[in-house]
Amino acid sequence: MTKLAVFPGSFDPFTVGHESIVQRALPMFDKIIVMIGFNANKQPFFPVEQRIRWIEQVFATEPRVEVAAYDGLTVDFCRQYGAQYILRGLRTASDFEYERAIAQMNKMLFPDLETVFLLTMPEHTPINSTIVRDIIMHGGDAGIFLPAALNKAEFKLNSNQ
Repeated sequence: MTKLAVFPGSFDPFTVGHESIVQRALPMFDKIIVMIGFNANKQPFFPVEQRIRWIEQVFATEPRVEVAAYDGLTVDFCRQYGAQYILRGLRTASDFEYERAIAQMNKMLFPDLETVFLLTMPEHTPINSTIVRDIIMHGGDAGIFLPAALNKAEFKLNSNQ
């Protein structure tokens, strides 16, 4: 049986912290699907098609990483694709409390699904998409927070959206 994990998030934008979680999780799974979800509480800044393209660029040489977008419950996506694991990164204790509650609800909705938590690397702890997006929106240089495979000039062009 293939060990398939889903890494859900809005990834608006995808950061070096997200990249690190996927890279560090690859030895544990046969395949990881980075699932761009739609959060009703967040207004997206970058179009989903662009986020998909960027994540595909980051993992262009890694065939075990796929990218998909989904508007619905993560557990339903996992059922549809036959995933047994949800992958999540934890930066802080408050992240843990929030993610624990979601993981327990997901377990009740889909008992065969396990959530795997990876702690972020210390240097990535302060990085989150909301702050990176704010830097970009205000014309700042967010390049050090974005994966090396991405063309940083695209983020400057999009800062005027």
